[in-house]
Amino acid sequence: MQTGKFTELPHPASFPSIQQLIQEHSLYDRRLDTLRSKLFLTDSEQLEEVRLKKLKLRLKDEIERLRRLGVAS
Repeated sequence: MQTGKFTELPHPASFPSIQQLIQEHSLYDRRLDTLRSKLFLTDSEQLEEVRLKKLKLRLKDEIERLRRLGVAS
């Protein structure tokens, strides 16, 4: 007998599409380009750069995961 409670997964339509993730990735990339074009970055810009790189990587991983699962874009 199972005592654990099962939770229902959200409907797939509530997840972002691959295309939406690609657009978000591109947005982060453009902001990074803006930061890279500066000669010097402030402390907050340096933190933003690191944060954006991590977000881009996370999105890239999610896009690839969805592609492997065969989720339509």
